[in-house]
Amino acid sequence: MTRNGEVSFWWARRGGAPAPRAALAGSIEADVCIVGAGYTGLWTAYSLAGLDPSLRIAVIEQRFAGYGASGRNGGWLTNSVTGGRERYVRSHGREAAIAQQRALNDTVDEVLAVAAREGIDIGAHKGGELTVARTPAELARLRAFADAEAAWPHTDLEWADAAATAERVRVAGALGSLWHPHCARIDPAALAAGLAAAVERRGVTIYEQTRVEEIVPGRARTAHGDVRAPIVIRATEGFTAGLPATHRTWLPMNSSMIVTEPLPADAWDEIGWDGRATLGDMAHVYMYAQRTADDRIAFGGRGVPYRYGSRVDADGSTAPGTVRQLTALLRTFFPAAVRAPIAHAWSGVLGVPRDWAATVGFDRATGLGWAGGYVGTGVTATNLAGRTLADLVLGRDAALTRLPWVNHRAHRWEVEPLRWLAVRGLYAAYRAADRVEAATGTARTSVVARIADAISGH
Repeated sequence: MTRNGEVSFWWARRGGAPAPRAALAGSIEADVCIVGAGYTGLWTAYSLAGLDPSLRIAVIEQRFAGYGASGRNGGWLTNSVTGGRERYVRSHGREAAIAQQRALNDTVDEVLAVAAREGIDIGAHKGGELTVARTPAELARLRAFADAEAAWPHTDLEWADAAATAERVRVAGALGSLWHPHCARIDPAALAAGLAAAVERRGVTIYEQTRVEEIVPGRARTAHGDVRAPIVIRATEGFTAGLPATHRTWLPMNSSMIVTEPLPADAWDEIGWDGRATLGDMAHVYMYAQRTADDRIAFGGRGVPYRYGSRVDADGSTAPGTVRQLTALLRTFFPAAVRAPIAHAWSGVLGVPRDWAATVGFDRATGLGWAGGYVGTGVTATNLAGRTLADLVLGRDAALTRLPWVNHRAHRWEVEPLRWLAVRGLYAAYRAADRVEAATGTARTSVVARIADAISGH
């Protein structure tokens, strides 16, 4: 029987949610208060404590470290520039955009190095990232993307036709693919748990079971008491809408995953995937997958993309219809997995800014800092954000503080019901476009999808 929710498969296979750390037991004072114990908050604490061990750092978490997207994601440690480099060319120039890409490439290896140094077994395999095309329209988009990327350094892309793609992994109907080396598959909950322990070894205190209700200069307010600190960092990502002052800052986009039971050797002989690259596609409603360390297929995509009023789930429970859709798509990609039972299904939210561009920032006048809006690329970007926030807080003139995403701000999302109608309508349009492109075999991207892209700002 398929397990559903329970936060995620990654946590379930560690024995379920970890034993909770103590809640805040009254008002305290600190030098730095970090709200949120996901990757952003933990990397920020890790970096700050490493640079200045004398700092009193308190991390406040509403459930447990790694409860949100950090413990539920697809395990892609990849180099994506959220929102694309072109926006940084317009705002800061080409060299700044190149610096952002180079920093993210380096960050992939930085995360792997920290995990090794701290003794965190994250099941890492740096097999790169493979994007496949399964329809003529997807293939045309993939070729256009490859041509555009060829104009940039540090992208390191390799094109493959159908036959060469099958040598990497045999995806049914794949017409071609694009691969780059700057990606590793990981176990995301293992990273969250190990990083939380590493942060504590550096003298940071993590308070769990404590929901922050308001962030103001010099203070994070909770029902358990206040944390008074001259520096307060908001690291709430997909849960940012739960704070009244930032309700429309980032939209909590829902993403869902399933994972199979381990596949037998004969199935892997048919599928291949020996290089264990992470896998994505060029559909408008795209999928993402990995071959896990214990030889399962973890497979994700959009289910119900958004809940009215920016509501978020409690425990990762996933609608049966979404489980069926993802299961059907997985078995379409991999017919050899048709007999593999689905072991677990779960969901979670990720933060989406109105312009789809991640940001990190710090206002020295108020002492307030923030990072997030990764749109699903946060496994890598959170580490870069945490190191950047540490430099900003400590006033260090460093290369990271000059990257073009620093202090970037986007317009807020529309009020309800406009954003609910827009997001649901956009994803309905994208699904319709995928169906039309698959049914007709056209090499042209559906006009419906082009209109949806223009409206969404994606």
